[in-house]
Amino acid sequence: MTLAPPADAAARPVSAIEQERRAFRKRQGARSVVISVLSTLVLAAVVWITLINTPGWERVKEMFFDWDVAVASFPRIWQGFLLNLQVLAISAVLVVFFGLLIATLRTLRGPVWLPLRALAAGYTDLFRGLPLIIVLYLVGFGIPGLDLIPVRLPFAFWGVVALTLTYSAYVAEVFRAGIEAVHPSQRQAARSLGLSHAKTMRLIVVPQAIRKVTPALMNDFVALQKDVGLISVLGAVDAVRAAQIETAKFFDFTPYVVAGVLFVLLAIPTIRLTDWYTARVRAREQIGGIV
Repeated sequence: MTLAPPADAAARPVSAIEQERRAFRKRQGARSVVISVLSTLVLAAVVWITLINTPGWERVKEMFFDWDVAVASFPRIWQGFLLNLQVLAISAVLVVFFGLLIATLRTLRGPVWLPLRALAAGYTDLFRGLPLIIVLYLVGFGIPGLDLIPVRLPFAFWGVVALTLTYSAYVAEVFRAGIEAVHPSQRQAARSLGLSHAKTMRLIVVPQAIRKVTPALMNDFVALQKDVGLISVLGAVDAVRAAQIETAKFFDFTPYVVAGVLFVLLAIPTIRLTDWYTARVRAREQIGGIV
């Protein structure tokens, strides 16, 4: 039996001891913020002073941080960066789809599914072992060389194919770990209610698995954001290739810095979102919540 709190509990004044505790915690919080800001400023000042006093700083500044070159090269790099965003969006959707499909194949039970399980395992082993740049060369130059397709497809298309092949292997293993982390009693309970294996996976197992592995999937997405810049090796005029063209034009490396800044600005929101979600999941686990 649960006893209800007194009606005047909410109206009771806070004790002097509790007020002192709250004031102390507030002072400690403000003190921590001040110390953090000061230590960060001191570290930044030390790094900056050390950097500008190096013997070759003026030459590096001229070759990598020329503002006029950055402004002049930005429009072309931005156009290439839009291509990177298109490749990223398409690849991310395909990677999630094929990664989940491969993970499902690897978790099939019964001897009749052995060929599919072996095929999925071989696929993940192969593309997790191959460097992405080699996959790009094999797909971007090897497949068109077979002349199986009568039309010439853009290099960005083959970049999407190579990224999907590689990252689907990684994401499949993440999904498989999440599926196997779901307690077997969940499947047994679903089957006892008359659900088929497909409905059990779709309605019971996969939603729980996705919640468990979302932080890992978001980290893979951050890695994918960086690797879309590798499609430049196929000849696609993305941000990296545009920076290379502008570098040759101005004989200055500042365009590469501009492209790098764009990729960093793209990654920071996802990184912060990943950190926030990971902390949220950890907090729910500590209080016994269902993740």
